[in-house]
Amino acid sequence: MSTSIGFIGLGIMGGPMSANLAAAGFAVAGYDVHRPALDRLTAAGGQPCARIAEAVVDADVVITMLPDSPQVEEVVLGEEGVLDYAKPGTLLIDMSTIRPETSRRVASLGSTRGVRVLDAPVSGGQQGAIDGALSIMAGGDERDFRAAGGIFDVLGKTVVHVGPHGAGQTVKAANQLVVGGTYALVAEAIVFLEASGVDASAGLEVLAGGLAGSRILELKRKTMVAREFQPGFRIDLHHKDMGIVLDAARTAGVALPVGALTAQLIAAARAQGYGDLDHSAVLRVVEGLSGVRAWFGHPGFSV
Repeated sequence: MSTSIGFIGLGIMGGPMSANLAAAGFAVAGYDVHRPALDRLTAAGGQPCARIAEAVVDADVVITMLPDSPQVEEVVLGEEGVLDYAKPGTLLIDMSTIRPETSRRVASLGSTRGVRVLDAPVSGGQQGAIDGALSIMAGGDERDFRAAGGIFDVLGKTVVHVGPHGAGQTVKAANQLVVGGTYALVAEAIVFLEASGVDASAGLEVLAGGLAGSRILELKRKTMVAREFQPGFRIDLHHKDMGIVLDAARTAGVALPVGALTAQLIAAARAQGYGDLDHSAVLRVVEGLSGVRAWFGHPGFSV
């Protein structure tokens, strides 16, 4: 393909996403602060870069996939950042999960440099990134969204233009609200079933096939019952995202009482040292509230 892509941030999500784009025939030049991430891009057929400028200067499209708003501000808006080197007409697609106001600021400053901007956070976790099956919620100009269609088709299965700049981040915040709350309720269901002497695996299998069914029950019920919490999406990151949810809700002037409780459960998981575990490890906090420590000695226990 003729489109050249500069990809900044080659971690758990950005790594497989950039690899899929290279496999699809895009010319991908990538930058990351960690050498192993660059080596993986090389193995996937991409071009590793030692500086942001190298990845950006000749790119038609720049994609950023970074941990949080401060990193996006530094990489995009800071000295020697993306906007210092992107040529006029470049399409910048920020696929990080950050504050909506940060996305709007990036779009505003990008326009002064002739750079088109989309905020396009994703849902689906590491496996979704590997499989090219992410959900992508994009905010920005409709024409820019259409221009990114060939790229989004490689990365995701559900791709929706949800509104103007910042709207993608608002929808992602809503996504994290629902995901966090669902994990908390599934955790409570497991504790309730086990304390009642019911086989939690059998019980959750029934729930997954009924009105209580969800993607989380489909994908995570077995590992949660087995207390296997290898990270697909870490508690630390979900804690950050719930801060975005509550801040955005305050800005919108709405109350999210269940969301606030969910944020506290996730914060407790982080405070108790589970930040590097999968966000399903909120189960440990729910167990602790009932005085249950079922994970110790559990045959399936794994961090």
